[in-house]
Amino acid sequence: MAILEHVGTMLGYVVPFIFVLSIVVFFHELGHFLVGRWCGVKVDAFSIGFGPEILAFVDRKGTRWRIAALPLGGYVKFHGDANGASVPDSEAMASMPESERKISFFGQPVRNRAAIVAAGPIANFILAIAIFTGIFYAQGRGVLIPRVNTVATGEAAELAGIQPGDLIMSIDGKAIASWADMQRVVQSSADQPLNIVVQRGNKDVSLVATPRKREIQTPFGKNKVGLLGVGASNDPADWKVQELGIVESVAASVNETWYVIERTGAYVGGLFSGKESTDQISGPIRIAEISGQVAKIGLWALLNLAAILSISIGMINLVPVPLLDGGHLLYYAFEAIRGKPLSERAQEFGFKVGMALVGALMIFATFNDILNLTKG
Repeated sequence: MAILEHVGTMLGYVVPFIFVLSIVVFFHELGHFLVGRWCGVKVDAFSIGFGPEILAFVDRKGTRWRIAALPLGGYVKFHGDANGASVPDSEAMASMPESERKISFFGQPVRNRAAIVAAGPIANFILAIAIFTGIFYAQGRGVLIPRVNTVATGEAAELAGIQPGDLIMSIDGKAIASWADMQRVVQSSADQPLNIVVQRGNKDVSLVATPRKREIQTPFGKNKVGLLGVGASNDPADWKVQELGIVESVAASVNETWYVIERTGAYVGGLFSGKESTDQISGPIRIAEISGQVAKIGLWALLNLAAILSISIGMINLVPVPLLDGGHLLYYAFEAIRGKPLSERAQEFGFKVGMALVGALMIFATFNDILNLTKG
């Protein structure tokens, strides 16, 4: 029985992880695939996962669709590519007749190649917006009025003079309509003084509070964020569910997507400036753990995680490192400026450096995952 329970627990993490990652990877690669076909490029293979094939079929245009054994990514291999990373096969290209060259990836003008490469990350952002739209439209948006119920002793809110019953109206000039609005501003402003206007009785009071960085547990793992030390209202009258139409849902989803992009960008910027810690970088083990935890909450929560992961993968792929989509776009920018591509030797060197950097990041992220597991 113990073994069966252990297997069940493992499946509870692995299955949600594969589900979430496969959705994100499929749409990323679908972006490359659709724009590639639109540009007239022959697609040799579309793979979800790496390694030995589990299932495969060939469509009427000669593309081999495959599901592979290792579900940690995927690729689209265009005609003329040496591999799924769109590294050119120089020998094949040199002996390729003109009729085939026209339908190869590297036989395309630079604008087409750039569009095909950029389509992957763009598809990730579109997927996130679509998922968020579905969630908002189906569930509406919960709004808790930003009224303070409790103030923790010795924390930033008490030191600033915030009192129970205060209604938070604005922070740094930005109107606050809900408790979630307040949390987002405060959590992203650790150790930064904030100008807060609260409504106290019949008058507005201006205060200055500096959120303290604290580690909190969320459905998506532990995060270090700014906290004021205030508790939300528990009055049912302060809580409502706002139903959204399709247009409002799309608008809300675009805002949600932009918020995730903004916070991710701020975190990466904080890494370089030394304000953020690298212990928040996660790899496949941590993502699998989070997927399992979120799956217990429900399907909507798991889809929400897929949207967040889709945005993250889209942003990572736009980093200008050779091997990633952003590295290819950097090469094409040089080619557009110079009027000719970089030398084969320079591109090969760049791909080797990119592979080393991506490999090092994966090793570091996995080490972080193992370290977090041992701490837990």
